[in-house]
Amino acid sequence: MSLIRLYLDEDAESHRLLQALRVRNVDVVTVTEVGMISRNDPDQLNWALTNQRVIYTFNLKDFYRLHTLLLESGESHAGIILAQQGYSIGEQMRRLLKIIAAKSAEEMQNQVEFLNAWGEE
Repeated sequence: MSLIRLYLDEDAESHRLLQALRVRNVDVVTVTEVGMISRNDPDQLNWALTNQRVIYTFNLKDFYRLHTLLLESGESHAGIILAQQGYSIGEQMRRLLKIIAAKSAEEMQNQVEFLNAWGEE
């Protein structure tokens, strides 16, 4: 089973989060780094699938809708992690690390995880 490789979209892209994850050896890239800035959401999901990366975004409504449409049409995606804005960098990092520790890249295929479900127990 493979480790989750993250792709931060424009909404979730943060230099501090990126550095915090990389210090902890998370394989993570941003839309800016891969030249996908200002591309539409379906293009972002397609890039993530082609490159086997789980997208992390604050754009809950649009990406959950896309998830549903893709599954209904028999298509797939590499996985989506949805979060609401307002979490500190540290809290985002801790919750993302919990997801990465608990789920494989294969288990994330066509799945949506909500960051709020991965909080303190």
